[in-house]
Amino acid sequence: MTKDKTILRALSGETLPTPPIWMMRQAGRYLPEYKATRAQAGDFLSLCYNPELAAEVTFQPIRRYGFDAAILFADILLIPQALGADLWFVTGEGPRLSTITTQAEVDALKPVEAIHDTLSPIYETVKILSKGLPSETTLIGFAGAPWTVATYMIAGQGTPDQGPAHALKAENRAVFDAVMDRITEATVLYLSEQIKGGAEVVKIFDSWAGSLQGADFDTYSIKPMQRITSEIHALHPGVPVIAFPRGAGERYAGAHQAIGADCIAIDDGVSAEWAAKNVQIDGCVQGNLKSSHMVTGGDALVSETRQIVDALSGGPHIFNLGHGITPDADPENVQLMIDTVRGN
Repeated sequence: MTKDKTILRALSGETLPTPPIWMMRQAGRYLPEYKATRAQAGDFLSLCYNPELAAEVTFQPIRRYGFDAAILFADILLIPQALGADLWFVTGEGPRLSTITTQAEVDALKPVEAIHDTLSPIYETVKILSKGLPSETTLIGFAGAPWTVATYMIAGQGTPDQGPAHALKAENRAVFDAVMDRITEATVLYLSEQIKGGAEVVKIFDSWAGSLQGADFDTYSIKPMQRITSEIHALHPGVPVIAFPRGAGERYAGAHQAIGADCIAIDDGVSAEWAAKNVQIDGCVQGNLKSSHMVTGGDALVSETRQIVDALSGGPHIFNLGHGITPDADPENVQLMIDTVRGN
């Protein structure tokens, strides 16, 4: 089956004449069918924890577009919830969590082995997807990277500069490290269960990696992802790992070796030409069309899509956006991007 799965071929280092394609947040609010299923679920977390409906929204972009991969529909903040943090979503504002900023609050978290009690519906979603996807479609599991997840756990919400996490890191490194370690250990168990359920690839999203400076970037973005990748490779030989240290800039160079990942996803802050010379030389690259093109469309979408495909045509490449598609995107522009990549 693997020989027909173009994403697995690219991840193994093969240069393909047409890059495989999927899209971050491809199951999402830009699709009318997603909105209908979300309304049926009642709220976002109910959708995440309903295996049938979570599988349905994962299938929707595959049915509509024929992407080469489906990515599990879930959320990076399910890990904090599974560890015992309170989690809720405020309409129009995003997630809120009970904060973890003291040793007592760290001690009150559940042991990592207990996460499966909360996350078992997610594993059921993976099993439904594994059985129901077309034979040529790769199933990707995922988790948030420890630094990114920690920023939400410490602040209790998303912040523009991840300031609360940086402050705790500076003021009480022992507590900060304890939070990071707990998330890292839980993430290995979580991804491992996704793989047991049928995920063929896993991706680690470090959405806020770019706010880490100097040695902290290596200590708190790269090294936790390296630990997770190493343990996943040991537990599940042959299962590829995609790492996404978003905002890394020139620090994307060398990331394959530093993390041990099979593929490095890049954002649109670096050019595809630069990535070909500095990142793709070490292995598969995923990316990196600006998400705004999914809103504006037109000739600019077509020309930049072709430019990225051409620039990265000399090595293994998975075409994707530089970040997730936004709710105001036009579904027709997604089709235009796919047609352009595939030369239709």
